[in-house]
Amino acid sequence: MFSKLFIVLVFLGILASLGSALVFLVKDKGTGERTAKALSVRIGVSVGLFVLLFVLYGLGLIEPHGVRP
Repeated sequence: MFSKLFIVLVFLGILASLGSALVFLVKDKGTGERTAKALSVRIGVSVGLFVLLFVLYGLGLIEPHGVRP
């Protein structure tokens, strides 16, 4: 249960970083470096979440679900 909550919190952090990049883009009118930095953070956290999902799956803490044959 803790791992699923952590995944949701990281996902919300990704969305917050994306939102801050939008705010910086509008405020700086595309001339500042803050937008690029916020998007770089978002990409790094997204890759980290992807790796975390693989690790949790490998440890058997989460299991995929969906359409069954």
